[in-house]
Amino acid sequence: MNQIKKRLALPAVMLALWALGAQATTDDDLAKRLAPVGQVCVQGQECKGMEVASTAGGAGGAKNIDEVITKHCNACHGPGLLGAPKIGDTAAWKERADHQGGLDGILAKAITGLNAMPPRGTCADCSDDELKQAIQKMSGL
Repeated sequence: MNQIKKRLALPAVMLALWALGAQATTDDDLAKRLAPVGQVCVQGQECKGMEVASTAGGAGGAKNIDEVITKHCNACHGPGLLGAPKIGDTAAWKERADHQGGLDGILAKAITGLNAMPPRGTCADCSDDELKQAIQKMSGL
């Protein structure tokens, strides 16, 4: 019977030592392991310990309007997809402007979205002024 006790005692002692080692982790170690991976920072508010990258439409400076049109507007306004007024078709744009309250009316629809066009025409980080410039350039108004 002593032989069985001896054989069972060694794994029990090893398990106890392992458990003590696992519990020896400090609260600081646990806090580091459980800390969030990232942090959400809001532009314009202090974000401790984080460098906040500015977006081109925000505080980072104005975008090139030709690039905005090419990247965000041309897919639909180039061929006139789904009834979108074509780039350079001043008559179609003027008709829209007359029905929607001028250039500012078209801008308001571009900001909120119209028919198949999503809000801001897929350029979520474009400023209102950049959208207005893109509309002016595409429409000729």
